[in-house]
Amino acid sequence: MDKGIDYTLSQVGPRLKSLRTASKKTLQELSEHTGISLSTLSRLESGRRHPTLEQLLPLARVHGVPLDELVGAPPTGDPRIHIKPIIHHGMMILPLSRDSGSGIQAFKHVMAAGKPSDTVDLQSHEGYEWLYVLKGKLRLCLGKYDIVMPAGEAAEFDTRTPHWFGRADEHGVEFLSLFGPQGERLHVRAKPIEENPA
Repeated sequence: MDKGIDYTLSQVGPRLKSLRTASKKTLQELSEHTGISLSTLSRLESGRRHPTLEQLLPLARVHGVPLDELVGAPPTGDPRIHIKPIIHHGMMILPLSRDSGSGIQAFKHVMAAGKPSDTVDLQSHEGYEWLYVLKGKLRLCLGKYDIVMPAGEAAEFDTRTPHWFGRADEHGVEFLSLFGPQGERLHVRAKPIEENPA
């Protein structure tokens, strides 16, 4: 196989995983919507199998992206990340990192102003997530907790715990999320506050 084509196909897996992660879909849900087996989806995302056109078409449809976004373009050496928004349940999600297939991925979420949702649809999946509110107030439902987070607050949690987030009021919300594999926690180190000398 031509090296350029082989490289392009090898990048499809990380893109598929990034799109699925951003939309909070499980492999099982994706399998049900595309008719592609769980094992095949897993092998496609990990790069152990190159996709066929018959597999890419339903995947592009389910993720709501054009086919060329899954295949992408050959590398140019340009270090900039060309952000392509993902729209999911009325929220715009902006991938801020290139997904190498493992490690932490970064996203910016933007919810326009509107009526807060009356429905809380708790979801759980493998992984670990860290949230930081940039603007507005974010409502985070996590297990037995129902929390309102204003700008400047952060939270981190195991995503196997049922969770949901949305607007806390009618104003728009913007927040960052970092998502990592199961068991990979994020660490924030800060200098301890010095006590005032007596």
